[in-house]
Amino acid sequence: MQKKINLFLFLFLLPVLVVAQSYQSLDTIKPSADYENIYTRIVASDSLVSSFVIFIKKEVKAHKHSLHSEHIYILDGAGEMLVGDKTFKIKRGDILFVPKNTIHSLKVASAIPVKVLSVQTPMFDGKDRIFIDPAIAAPTR
Repeated sequence: MQKKINLFLFLFLLPVLVVAQSYQSLDTIKPSADYENIYTRIVASDSLVSSFVIFIKKEVKAHKHSLHSEHIYILDGAGEMLVGDKTFKIKRGDILFVPKNTIHSLKVASAIPVKVLSVQTPMFDGKDRIFIDPAIAAPTR
């Protein structure tokens, strides 16, 4: 009986113990200095994934990633985001998925910077960012 209880506890607690390899409250992440438009802070990274908190005052120019997919969770602020051929009004609490090779951009519409959690897979080292001519990126309406 004791072996069954120990096995149950092991199987129940193992996922809990494995999940939190690092912990940080996203509310505590602030830009470390005055920045002109974009400030990026890495949260965590390994060979499979990278997580960043990004602050945007004005815009993120149209670009794509040929090797990376990206989840973007809006932590604060508001704006208009282009993803592929669709434009979305975004605000705190929204989440977007950007598949690899998909053009995306952001124009901030709030008085405060847009703060996002960006999760990219596989690991993003900053090199896979291909900027796009604005005339090509503009959606047809």
